[in-house]
Amino acid sequence: MITKGIRGAITVEENSVEKLREATLVLLKEMISKNSITPEKVSHAIFTTTTDINAAFPAKFARLDLGWENVAMMCFHELDVPDSLSMCLRVLIVINCENDFIPEFVYLKGAKTLRN
Repeated sequence: MITKGIRGAITVEENSVEKLREATLVLLKEMISKNSITPEKVSHAIFTTTTDINAAFPAKFARLDLGWENVAMMCFHELDVPDSLSMCLRVLIVINCENDFIPEFVYLKGAKTLRN
């Protein structure tokens, strides 16, 4: 068994607890679905937001709403790069998996531009 990272990103409509919770859960649920993730497989998760998002810690919603009580998680701000995408939440989920697992990255809403 090895570990692999799964990347995802989504834009958030406004800097509020409700909108950040909504975006976090939409993104995580899509990543979970596409990659058959169970909490037991997750080694750790790293959440970042652009500096214009600070209403709450995205990891809190994974813990409370998805049952990730035993998953190590951290939240950080992204580098404030000029002319980069604003209002963006990114996540890196690191899972324990088999060698042949191929991660499916998820980019939603305005974050789809990050893969162009």
